[in-house]
Amino acid sequence: MTQGNGQVQETDERYATLLNNAGAVRALCAAVEGTLGPKGLDVMLVGGDGDVIITNDGVTILEKMDVSHPAAKLLIQVARAQQNEVGDGTTTATVLAGALVQEGVAQVTKGVPAAKVVTGLMQGIGAATEALRQRAVRLEGWDDVRLRRAVHIAGREQEDVVRLVLEAGQAVGWEQLQDPYYRFAETIVAHEKAKNEWFHGVMLKQKPLQRDWLPERNCCRVLVLQDSLEPDALDEQLLTTEAGFQQYMTHRGVFMQRLAQLHELGVGFIVLERGIHPEAEQFCLDHDMMVVQRVSREDIARVCRLTGGKPLKRAALAKDAAVLEPLLGRTACVRYDERLERVRLYAPDSPGHTGDAGGVVSGKDPTPPRRAQVTLIVGASTREVVGERARIAQDAAAALQAAVQGGVLPGGGTTELALSYRLERYRETVRGMEAFGIAAVAQALRKPMAQIVLNAGFNPLEKLEEARAAQTAEGNEAIGIDCDSGALLDYARAGIFDPATVKLHALHAAGEVAAAVLRIHTVIKMKPDASTSA
Repeated sequence: MTQGNGQVQETDERYATLLNNAGAVRALCAAVEGTLGPKGLDVMLVGGDGDVIITNDGVTILEKMDVSHPAAKLLIQVARAQQNEVGDGTTTATVLAGALVQEGVAQVTKGVPAAKVVTGLMQGIGAATEALRQRAVRLEGWDDVRLRRAVHIAGREQEDVVRLVLEAGQAVGWEQLQDPYYRFAETIVAHEKAKNEWFHGVMLKQKPLQRDWLPERNCCRVLVLQDSLEPDALDEQLLTTEAGFQQYMTHRGVFMQRLAQLHELGVGFIVLERGIHPEAEQFCLDHDMMVVQRVSREDIARVCRLTGGKPLKRAALAKDAAVLEPLLGRTACVRYDERLERVRLYAPDSPGHTGDAGGVVSGKDPTPPRRAQVTLIVGASTREVVGERARIAQDAAAALQAAVQGGVLPGGGTTELALSYRLERYRETVRGMEAFGIAAVAQALRKPMAQIVLNAGFNPLEKLEEARAAQTAEGNEAIGIDCDSGALLDYARAGIFDPATVKLHALHAAGEVAAAVLRIHTVIKMKPDASTSA
């Protein structure tokens, strides 16, 4: 008996680090898995100073949590990677990662070498990923009802947000949404004083210097400076001599001539990364040139893409007018929105086009430029609510772009459930202990539907077996469980779709972090870095 207890103790010590890491991952997953599916609930995050966030957005929950365990931080990276790459499906990615870790640990503690489990796990994920790609259904255009349904589900069935995102998406254009470097979700702005609308242009957070008397400029040139608008610096000692003072006055005169040249070129709006000299500010005041300063590099890039202008340094102002003119941008209108306290900058070929969530469009609907820039404004009654509305709109926008890029698949975990049983049959053809890793993937793929069914109040073991039997009998991988009644439901016929790209990246990211956790043999605290402690 003593020998048996000793063997158990030795086994526990051998897997102590793995079990500890798996426990931390499981605890973190428990915080978000209750939000999954149509019957999922919200999480309330409470800050130390009383701030409250109510959300079911996975990445928001994980990033706002106070987490210290290193393995749990690895799991947060899954949600962050999913958010950065796709913009939707962060909860699914987290739940999958947790399930893969749990199933992998179960195999390792049975005696399967961790390296073999990880190899099989990555082999199983590769097979599942390829199967997902083959099953993805490409969309046929804006009239494809599956596109609207995918956005509707990602937008949590908030029809006004879904309509807003779809209208703005059409303005951006199918071709631009397929650009992997374009992020449609980043065009969303939230404000508690706003109504839902979109327009062809960008919105800047800064207030213009002349907002009290110059609220709007129409059809003007745009100067973008990644610099300050001021004369070149001179040595102050020059002012102590008459010759030095004359040099200063000449220098000042040259600067004022450069400002006059800008006015002659039709510049009516100036965007500055840094500040502005008082004399330059007065000149702009006298000549109706609207100025916005302290603009971020990201917003400067958006302004340049919208207007066609080039980001310049102050030295560029010394160029001749013929050389400088092609470097300037154009805008149809720049307007200070007093209600939102922000600047709206409209596309150069847009006559102040604005669309609202009801589909009403003011002005003639222009043909959007090839690289259309739009801004979606989402409003609500309070700051807390508008933050969640913005997250919903961002998920919907990300789902729209992902569906356009990679097509759709039946949702609700139905596709993953079908793949899990196909992987089990594939496992039977694999020789070696890697088969145990494939089995772990097969088991983990059932987790999304199991959690959705559990959140709906049904027994996941019973309902998954019902769905599996129905899929096999009818040869239909889209059969799942109705979260309202618990009955079988054809998700494709019911119009329940998820973007294929969301599922693909979620599985890939989850597999990477699960493999990393399973490979950790021990955790050692590093000594302080000498460079940081010095």
